[in-house]
Amino acid sequence: MIAKIWLSSPHMGGNEQKYINEAFDQNWIAPLGPNVTLFEQKINQKLGGKHHVAALASGTSALHLALIQLGVGAGDYVICQSMTFSASANPILYQGAIPVFVDSENETWNLCPDALQTALHSLNKKGIKPKAIIAVHLYGMPYKVNDIHEIANRFGVPIVEDSAEALGSTYNNQACGTFGDFGVLSFNGNKIITTSSGGALICSSEVAKKRAIFLATQARDDAPHYQHSEVGYNYRLSNISAGIGCGQMEVLDAHVSKRREMNLFYKEIFSGTGIRVHTEPSDLYYSNHWLSSILTNSFEEREKIRLHLFEQNIESRPLWKPMHVQPVFKSYPYFGKDIAEKLFEVGLCLPSGSNLTDADKERIAESLNQVLAIKQI
Repeated sequence: MIAKIWLSSPHMGGNEQKYINEAFDQNWIAPLGPNVTLFEQKINQKLGGKHHVAALASGTSALHLALIQLGVGAGDYVICQSMTFSASANPILYQGAIPVFVDSENETWNLCPDALQTALHSLNKKGIKPKAIIAVHLYGMPYKVNDIHEIANRFGVPIVEDSAEALGSTYNNQACGTFGDFGVLSFNGNKIITTSSGGALICSSEVAKKRAIFLATQARDDAPHYQHSEVGYNYRLSNISAGIGCGQMEVLDAHVSKRREMNLFYKEIFSGTGIRVHTEPSDLYYSNHWLSSILTNSFEEREKIRLHLFEQNIESRPLWKPMHVQPVFKSYPYFGKDIAEKLFEVGLCLPSGSNLTDADKERIAESLNQVLAIKQI
């Protein structure tokens, strides 16, 4: 059977094993150690060197701790971008809070400023002030930072910046993940770099970082015995996983470059077909193009392409199904039109890995050209 071409698979750089071996040699097999510290330093350096990074077990745990630090509790309201992975929204429910979903706009596919403003006005009229806004840089594409933050500041609502897919992306030359009151990164196996599983919380102060680490290590009080005055979590990243991350940070820029090359690859294939490759709306935006995605002309065309690739053992995937139409979230408030739903209906993510070979690209191009030719008959 012909080998499968994955949407986005892990890509090791070579030095990861060195850091792992050092952890074994020093017996640092724990959720602390020199690799954790170094990994946090490397992330901070990539983000501009002015932030405080806590390495955690996942991006989801980072989102959860951000909401806790913003005081989100039972009955509170949290605004969340509807078109995203469920991990953006699930921590709202962890806290017993109420998610309020907001539509996308067509340029970046991210949080729509107009719909956000409508949501805030509507809640305000009911005497409700949301505790947070979760804004997502979808597929590595920065959201409309200036517009979204101006609105959030006007209403006095903090932003949790979900940059799980956006390490290496920038807006106006500033790293994604550094605009919000908190930023979140993910190092899941399919991300731009990976620690197998893992994430990070980007904090604006050392106090916030220490608080995050305290909560992430079971909230153990400062005592000679095990004493706990509040609920804690087992959310810290292990020294072994952080070692993988240290090696991965050394190849991050190369991985971003390869992913951006894949976006250009698809632009060439789809040129003149009427199928649109998702790309930056202006020079303010710099996407890592974690996943290159297209908008077809209809659901039927999307499915024709997806199923043809599937037959060739090439993975592709529809865009994220919006949260407000997911069974688990459909009863919660939603503001906007149907942009996110339309994007989901005709959008498709294509193989984008930094480890795709020339032979892989030839197979992808041949398969896409085949289905495009079928479409033209």
